[in-house]
Amino acid sequence: MAFLQKFNLEEKVGLITGAAGLLGKEHAYALGEAGATVYITDLNQEVCEKACVEIKKNCLNPKSVYIPLVLDVTQEDSVKKALGHVIETSGKIDILINNAAIDPKIKNNQLENTSRLENFPLESWLFQINVGLTGAFLCAKHFGNWMAENGGGVILNMASDLSVMAPDQRIYQLDGIGEKQQPVKPVTYSVIKSGLVGLTKYLSTYWAHKNVRANAISPGGVFNQQSDEFVKKLTPLIPLGRMANADEYRGCIQFLCSDASSYVNGINLLAEGGRSAW
Repeated sequence: MAFLQKFNLEEKVGLITGAAGLLGKEHAYALGEAGATVYITDLNQEVCEKACVEIKKNCLNPKSVYIPLVLDVTQEDSVKKALGHVIETSGKIDILINNAAIDPKIKNNQLENTSRLENFPLESWLFQINVGLTGAFLCAKHFGNWMAENGGGVILNMASDLSVMAPDQRIYQLDGIGEKQQPVKPVTYSVIKSGLVGLTKYLSTYWAHKNVRANAISPGGVFNQQSDEFVKKLTPLIPLGRMANADEYRGCIQFLCSDASSYVNGINLLAEGGRSAW
């Protein structure tokens, strides 16, 4: 029982970027169920408030506290303002989960599919990296520095199994269309997720002497009503023979954000059903 108490996050304050999305909500459940006060951040106040209501309603801990907060991770002034608000209202920040990202949707009705490397727009490259990688840097810079100057904390970056392997573009291929129209996983996804692992390792040594730990989680594909054809192509690549359920990463979040992982620093936790083992 004493060891299980190390998973307890009561009196801890956490903030999740991009928290209104599919996995962002799951991270919020994980922190709230363990007792943390959680700031739910996204670009729009209404979206944040709606997410808080939904998460609170479905959280297993009736005492959970969720607070909506507008945050644009690409704007340094917005990051600094959010940090100031958290410190003013809660007195501290213990946990930062860098989750914000762009999930580019593949369109299949183009003469030349812009997801393909040779057609990929520079503006898409810059925008997606700005959100997924620069945003994580800015949040780590300001929230992490506050932690370092005030007793420590945890930074957790959400990467992907594609941080350690190339995407298998065959699972995105469609019958009956030419090569230039075939959709692919965009190059930005791999670059951003690999970059987050590099950022994690850098942070894990930078403030370690001030009790700030940094780790990453690399989830595999999460089932979210994808087509039967896509699922049929992907699941044979996974030793467990299925995609992840959205709630299966809660334990990873609770472990890496709590004292149960007090000597875990600088890792990239692969949680992808064993896919990278093949």
